[in-house]
Amino acid sequence: MVAATTVIKDVAGVSIGHTTLGPAKTGCTCIVFDTPALTAAEVRGAAPGTRELDLLQPGRTVQRADAILLTGGSAFGLRAADGVMGALANLKRGFPTPAIPVPIVPAAVIFDLANVQPEIPSPDDGALALRTASPLSQVETGLVGVGTGAQWGKITGQPRDGGFYLAQIEVAGGTVTAAVVVNAMGMIEPNVDPRGPAIAAMTQPMFGQNTTLISVITSVGCTHATLTRMCVAAHDALARMVWPSHTIADGDVAFASTLAESPDDAHLVMPLCLATELAVELALRQAR
Repeated sequence: MVAATTVIKDVAGVSIGHTTLGPAKTGCTCIVFDTPALTAAEVRGAAPGTRELDLLQPGRTVQRADAILLTGGSAFGLRAADGVMGALANLKRGFPTPAIPVPIVPAAVIFDLANVQPEIPSPDDGALALRTASPLSQVETGLVGVGTGAQWGKITGQPRDGGFYLAQIEVAGGTVTAAVVVNAMGMIEPNVDPRGPAIAAMTQPMFGQNTTLISVITSVGCTHATLTRMCVAAHDALARMVWPSHTIADGDVAFASTLAESPDDAHLVMPLCLATELAVELALRQAR
């Protein structure tokens, strides 16, 4: 039987670093690739805050990321990606141009500005997250990095701590690893469906105050088209686990990256998508 696990093995070519601003209950998390990773992204929440996602769409020139930044601070927090870019530029990393290499750092944010002592992750915080990135087996999870001030269940008026979590599954001789930050308006696998009571009780929707971010990384070689399907699978898992999800008050975004490209992967599409669903579901359950 194949099952996702929270016992995370190192995967060559990828590391993750956090900057945690504890008193302010915010922070950022940087997923760092040793070489540019073919990456897709899909937005299904109605209130996203993102940067450089257009470069990852089908038919674009680049489609590869040097790093992915997940950050607090709402749209203000996107500035932390400048620090990641600067640190990568110092390493001569980036998409080659006639002038200088341009680091490609897609980014997405959660809303955590309502915390008691709001602070915005800075470019220095983004650079620190990159510089302190660790192998996957050593990455801290819980209320750290981008997940420091994350909460879920806001639809009930009594939110619970969310956080940043990892899960991994072995598939096709490699792995699929899901990194998830849980800051949802909805509930995770509720015993009682919260949507009916919310209809009667909700007088003002919480616009843009939520968001679940997902980054899936596979060591299995595949195409951009398959990565796009894996993004869909990640959102499917989110919709099963969080009620409601993809709302007008959430900015849900999913990334999928491969560390080994392959032009022939038709036989891998279904296994990789199912592995994505399992890993994302287990990562989300850890926030309960």
